[in-house]
Amino acid sequence: MSARPRPLLLGTAAIAVAVTLSGCTQKASGEDGAVSVTASDSACKVSTTEFPAGHVSLALENKGSRVTEVYVLFPDDRIAAERENLGPGTKATLVTELGPGDYEIACKPGMKGDGIRQKVKLTGRNAAAERSPEADAAVAAYRSYVLAQAEQTLPKAKAFAAAVEAGDVEKAKKLYAPSRIGWERTEPVAESFGDIDPKVDVREDGLEDGQDPETDWTGWHRLEKALWQDKKIGDREKELAGRLMTDLDAWVKKVGTAEITPTSMANGAKSLLDEVALNKVTGEEERYSHTDLVDFKANLEGARKSYDLLKPIARKNDSSLARELDKQFASLTKQLDVYRTDDGADQDSYTYRSYDKVSEAERKDLSDGVNALAEPLSKLAAAVAK
Repeated sequence: MSARPRPLLLGTAAIAVAVTLSGCTQKASGEDGAVSVTASDSACKVSTTEFPAGHVSLALENKGSRVTEVYVLFPDDRIAAERENLGPGTKATLVTELGPGDYEIACKPGMKGDGIRQKVKLTGRNAAAERSPEADAAVAAYRSYVLAQAEQTLPKAKAFAAAVEAGDVEKAKKLYAPSRIGWERTEPVAESFGDIDPKVDVREDGLEDGQDPETDWTGWHRLEKALWQDKKIGDREKELAGRLMTDLDAWVKKVGTAEITPTSMANGAKSLLDEVALNKVTGEEERYSHTDLVDFKANLEGARKSYDLLKPIARKNDSSLARELDKQFASLTKQLDVYRTDDGADQDSYTYRSYDKVSEAERKDLSDGVNALAEPLSKLAAAVAK
């Protein structure tokens, strides 16, 4: 994952708004009908605190000096939508589907902490009641896929944890990357719960200010460091292996209750490509094991699954976009599989070249391929919301 917790996303509203928050709800003329969210280092201003439920479009702008991210949160802090890595001076438009009710919009300068929050209220009818049969089918199929990936992760993670608990460094190394595939395929949904992701998938530089790596850092990457850098397993690592399984068990129990919409699927696919661009291609994710390309493949597969399920809607609403996405998904898959080192027969357990053996020129080519897919994929949510 990236260096902080994250989520899903947002689509088109029926009102036009464009004024900054002044303590009361206001409406203004916005030609695109978007709700504007202006983030800075000390504020999170929303142009209106009440707007219609359904497909909602958020016009985001970071006027601060630090990279920020914007979340839409349910009252219990589950993530309904998100846009991460919004750099200083950057603007972005996010499209999602939200039901009526109370939410909070949170801006996180520096991408850490609870964020600067603004309460908002969405009114009107539940958007899910107006979905097409194709949209309902896509959501149902994706929910089944996410649950299956979570359930398939448990035995692989259990084998990995057992090797750690047995003190078998070499066996644990072999089982590490396969144990993460299901998680990486469905990462945006896993992250939508907020509390599980920081326990199982945070890197050391993703810890919150004031957290101690010796006592507060848990999960896969803490064990990765012990196996590859420290080259030893102690009592603390054995304890953390058991804790990893406890946290993954909680994930599996929760995943069936995730809020899933067609636009969250589309935005989740884009989020997975962002993960690749920001952490896998750079080599930051698996900095000790160098198994980044396994994560890359899983992220790409998860994004492709979302797109494939949404393709009937995308093809009907924007056929040229669907053709471009077909082309770019196929191209990047072919490009990545050049680095595959197994026979390709098992789609649920694959191996790739160690990322420290991938040259800078090859990394640049992979990055270019990711960017070529990310650009049309960023338009999928809007196409689905038409």
